[in-house]
Amino acid sequence: MNKKKKLFRYFNRELSWLEFNQRVLDEATDGTNPLLERLKFLAITGSNLDEFFMVRVGGLQILRNRGVTKRDPSGLDPVQQLAAISQRTHQMTSDQYSCLIQSLEPGLAKEGIHRVQSWEMTERQSVLAEQIFENEIYPILTPIAVSSSEDFPFLVNQKLNVCVRLPGTEAGDSPWRFAVIPFGYFGRRFLTLHADSGYAYMSLEDLVARFADRFFAGEKIVECTPFRITRNADIAIRDDTAADLLTDMQELLDARKTSDCVRLEIADRVSAEMLSFLQKTLEVRDEDVFKVPGPLALANFMQLTDLPGFDRLRNKPWAPQPNPEVDPTASMFDVLARRDILLCHPYESFDPVVRLIEEAADDPDVLAIKQTLYRTSRQSPIVAALARAAQRGKYVTAIVELKARFDEARNIEWARQLEQSDVQVIYGVKGLKTHAKCCVIVRREAHGIQRYVHFGTGNYNEITARLYSDVSFMTCNDELGADATSFFNAITGYSQPQKFRKIAAAPIGLREQVLELIEGETKRKQQGEKAQIIAKLNSLVDPVLIDALYEASNAGVPIRLNVRGICCLRPGVKGMSENISVVSVVGRFLEHARIMYFQHGGDDRVYISSADWMPRNLDRRVELLVPVEDSAARRRLISMMEVFFRDTVKARKLLPDGRYVRVESEARQKPLSSQERLYREACFAMENVEQSHATVFEPHRAPGSEA
Repeated sequence: MNKKKKLFRYFNRELSWLEFNQRVLDEATDGTNPLLERLKFLAITGSNLDEFFMVRVGGLQILRNRGVTKRDPSGLDPVQQLAAISQRTHQMTSDQYSCLIQSLEPGLAKEGIHRVQSWEMTERQSVLAEQIFENEIYPILTPIAVSSSEDFPFLVNQKLNVCVRLPGTEAGDSPWRFAVIPFGYFGRRFLTLHADSGYAYMSLEDLVARFADRFFAGEKIVECTPFRITRNADIAIRDDTAADLLTDMQELLDARKTSDCVRLEIADRVSAEMLSFLQKTLEVRDEDVFKVPGPLALANFMQLTDLPGFDRLRNKPWAPQPNPEVDPTASMFDVLARRDILLCHPYESFDPVVRLIEEAADDPDVLAIKQTLYRTSRQSPIVAALARAAQRGKYVTAIVELKARFDEARNIEWARQLEQSDVQVIYGVKGLKTHAKCCVIVRREAHGIQRYVHFGTGNYNEITARLYSDVSFMTCNDELGADATSFFNAITGYSQPQKFRKIAAAPIGLREQVLELIEGETKRKQQGEKAQIIAKLNSLVDPVLIDALYEASNAGVPIRLNVRGICCLRPGVKGMSENISVVSVVGRFLEHARIMYFQHGGDDRVYISSADWMPRNLDRRVELLVPVEDSAARRRLISMMEVFFRDTVKARKLLPDGRYVRVESEARQKPLSSQERLYREACFAMENVEQSHATVFEPHRAPGSEA
């Protein structure tokens, strides 16, 4: 295989991720979405880019600065990747502000939500703005004179600041003096002003700029410009050599606060003099400067999406439905003793998962609970239940992953609280992130010890379970229970992972299992048997698995992939991937479930997993791949995946050149939204149960009469 052809096999990971963020931005520009939903999508693109710069760009800049020239699978070295990223992100930033300034803000203003700028304030608004400044802002914020990088103030990552330019003094060497007003953790981003109707607000930086002269009595302000910096967050610790991981993680968080600046965002009205000063003191290259024509920190606009009184500008809520197989009056242990339970969130409620763990905490027959915790909510009922269980004398083990990026501080706090409640806390596995989602409950019953297990594709977080599309599988299957116990023993002890009966775990075994399943379909197709692969993933990056899919495609195996985010596989290329199609769905819920189907000659095999098909998940994380053998649950998962490939509303198809295009409805075909269809199915299932209960006649009997 020649070098040119080899490099053609994969898309660049970073550019593929940026195309995912573009699909989110497309939802912000889509006029069929309600205005506040569009604003929410725009805010998400801002938050996504913030994290992308902190982690991915920050990491590449480290490689560039170290002189690393190693190429990625797409053939680009760090310098080339940074150049391509810079070009793409500048265009994306321009598109973001075009969406905000030219479309969203005018549309919102017509509906009564208006961002007020200084020059258009009414007298009443001006008086109120001055009162807010004098009472709430001036006493808190502090201007700091700056002459060089040595006396430049500490700036909080991704928080707003204002740079002020003042005339120089006669004794000074420069015609200008500069000062910075850091906003730091000042809580209010948008300030409410008087409005005869609707809602009027002003950005904090505009208000500070309007009254900036109050900070510099007797001085002439030449220029006042808002800016913010993004710091490198791609800082890691060697946890395999850490004597005290908790302390080292705290030091890592502190290190992030002062790391290098990887991006400077600043109002486009900035003068050449001020920009030169900031670039020099912050050591920012030209390609890392982003001039914007509107309010900085687009992620902050999420605060406006829940404004009361504007429900007409939001989607009608879809309340999570109860699962018809979960009797709310019965114990979860009784429910699982009768059947396995598959929950599809957020269409179905996460409550049964929470209830299972809460019942376990209070049940006197429960002897032990073992659980992984990767990301949790701020007031987690699951963490509270684990603490309560330990306080009641149960043996509780929690594997708390301290290295869950940007949730480190919360997880450190949870770990400390759980330890104080006598929970045995394990900080994951040295050298790996524990990303698996598993809970085992050991219960004493009449027939002996029984294990109840929950496997999930998403976090133990009841809040995100309303926003993320995930799968929960609960069972008391003996083999899966034994596997789950072996899994926890391997993590918490020094034992080598044993061969599991049913499941597979990364970093030992999961990659091999997936490869074996893909290659099995290839061989079956070559032998004339039924073969097909369907997979739903967040990301597909791993070259080894991509090559295996290419081989399967060349053997004639039809492969359909639903990949929400990064996809480095190039589909539809003759002689390489012509039997592979890829779609991505971006809708009101974040698609997060990982589900795999292998036809296996007609003996369908279905799996759920915590792992994406990425080197980090397969080689550097503790992950799980779990078979779903219950026939009803298996059929439901296959049916759910099929729905995504019929989506003609929110689906985009990946083309061989890397572009994504919307999937269009055929003539006379009714448009189909996969997420709406799945929600309607959940509602319909519950309505059927309620209707069947309503048609059962139950007679009133006289007291004491026999049944």
